[in-house]
Amino acid sequence: MVTERGLQVLRAIVQDYVETHEPVGSRSIVDRHSFGVSAATIRNDMALLEDEELITAPHTSSGRVPTDKGYRVFVNHLAQLRPLSSAQRSAIESFLGEPADLDDLMVRTVRVLTQLTGQVALAQYPSFARAHVTHVELVALAPNRLLIVLVTDAGGVSQRVAMLPEAIDEAEMAVLWARLSALITGQGIGEASDRLQGLLAADEVAKDRVLRSIAGVVMDELGGFRQERLVMAGAATLARREQDFRGSIHPLLEAIEEQVTLLRLMSEMVTDEHGLAASIGTENAPFGLGEASIVASNYAAPSGTARVGVMGPTRMDYPSNLAAARAVARYLSRMLDEDEAGR
Repeated sequence: MVTERGLQVLRAIVQDYVETHEPVGSRSIVDRHSFGVSAATIRNDMALLEDEELITAPHTSSGRVPTDKGYRVFVNHLAQLRPLSSAQRSAIESFLGEPADLDDLMVRTVRVLTQLTGQVALAQYPSFARAHVTHVELVALAPNRLLIVLVTDAGGVSQRVAMLPEAIDEAEMAVLWARLSALITGQGIGEASDRLQGLLAADEVAKDRVLRSIAGVVMDELGGFRQERLVMAGAATLARREQDFRGSIHPLLEAIEEQVTLLRLMSEMVTDEHGLAASIGTENAPFGLGEASIVASNYAAPSGTARVGVMGPTRMDYPSNLAAARAVARYLSRMLDEDEAGR
């Protein structure tokens, strides 16, 4: 059972180790922190923390460093997050201001977050699975080439160029647009896909090669709305911080490249009452990422909640990184809410 002072000693060890990169001894704790007790008393507290497997000695006769379990206890007992400076808040506001579209906003989100934290930044796209199609547009680029545009009420926009099996004129395109629009506008993503599937199965459409071609492209794009997506920035920071990882960073690089693992991990993280989550070191072993920690914050989108966060070594500044993730998430929520209200 860890005492209150033991938790304070653990907090001091984590903070000093993150700052100095060096194992922390009892004497340095006494010198750097106001405990009002002797180094011998601190050593006793550290022995109890070691018994609880919260700290460990990396070398004989050295100071102590936190274990993954120690980081977990530290995060669970954070009294408050480190507040962002006015300069950091201004950076978020200016960096995220007036994006061109949702894709631009998400890219800006991860860029500012990696700038604030020096870690790999991750952001889930809002889920469009429960969104509704609000607009369909067909734009003629050539007699046998169309730009197909789909828009949802959750901010999703899809643009796809379709090559047609035969040329059509403007009148024929207007008829096709009217039929397609009447079929899927106002429908949920899943219902719209089902309706198009039914259209393709109809005998009357069997010989209409142009309609079948357009409907097939729209179905593909609707399927894309139903898939989870992740945007990232700052992968180069892993190389600069390679010495902070106990093992190889290659599993992290592979996860960044494939994204599926990170999407699963981000989705399964359990948040606290403030919408904050941390998954630390060995807790990520089932995903092949036992060398890394991820902290995240929920943000609100018209279609539900998603997450934004950072990934880095277990020896990271958890209070600052959580605060940065929360601040960016709050601003992102506000931007998406204003965008929804403006429609």
